[in-house]
Amino acid sequence: MNVVGKIPEILLDNTDRNRTSPFAFTGNKFEMRGVGSKVNCAKPMTVLNTIVAKQLIHFKKEVDILIDKKSLKKDEAIFNILREYIKSSKRIRFDGDGYSEAWQKEAAKRKLSNNKTTPEALNILTTKASLDLFKDMDVMSEVEVRARQEVDLENYILQTQIEGRVFNELVNTHVIPAAIAFQNKVIENVKGLKEIFGANYKKMSEGQLAILEELSAHLGATKKKSEAMIEARKKANAEQDIHKKAMAYCHDVKPYFDDIRYHCDKLEQLVDDQSWPLAKYRELLFIR
Repeated sequence: MNVVGKIPEILLDNTDRNRTSPFAFTGNKFEMRGVGSKVNCAKPMTVLNTIVAKQLIHFKKEVDILIDKKSLKKDEAIFNILREYIKSSKRIRFDGDGYSEAWQKEAAKRKLSNNKTTPEALNILTTKASLDLFKDMDVMSEVEVRARQEVDLENYILQTQIEGRVFNELVNTHVIPAAIAFQNKVIENVKGLKEIFGANYKKMSEGQLAILEELSAHLGATKKKSEAMIEARKKANAEQDIHKKAMAYCHDVKPYFDDIRYHCDKLEQLVDDQSWPLAKYRELLFIR
């Protein structure tokens, strides 16, 4: 068996790097922590194993060249190649918190790619480097890679489409009616104050009027953005190219989710518990 004559001692990292790095070295192994809870880990493992296998083949060839052509001993050849690998990989190595904003800024400085959305990340599958990797290692043909990419894009589109439709249904059948019902209660209260205090009712109902104004603003914004999301979804659905369709859902439809959610959250804070049909945040954490 061929073994390396000496291996430097590597201290076990006792920090939380195994939780803050997507590909952490945890003392005696590497761990991949970049897989979502509903994703089959076979996909990323196939990619990682293919990359590692190709790199090991390349490493072996480079070592053999130094041994055969430069007459270096095996250990010396290995350490020479490893030294160059350490230098060339400096740009991608980071031992801080991989989830932090600081790393995003540092990655941008190092000119590293940062694909923040699913369609952008899936596009990497069919780059020349990716297709060449799978072809050279006899793992998948170009047709097979593109087929998997199309399935993943279709899943992304359908999931985002369903989320958008459910969002609209919640807004139109729960949030807006609840807010209007509470708004009517406040209006009745203001009317009652007017009957009792006459011309002085405005001073006595400043709080209620402020609530009505805030309710109206968030109700209007919720309805307007919900309708705009429907139109954006219709436009995206008309797109024939699956890549463009996924990008349309990502950049034109999905941003409305956060916008609408913001106004719904504000309404949730204004409407009383009895009038609000959905579970409020605190009710998800504590049982009444």
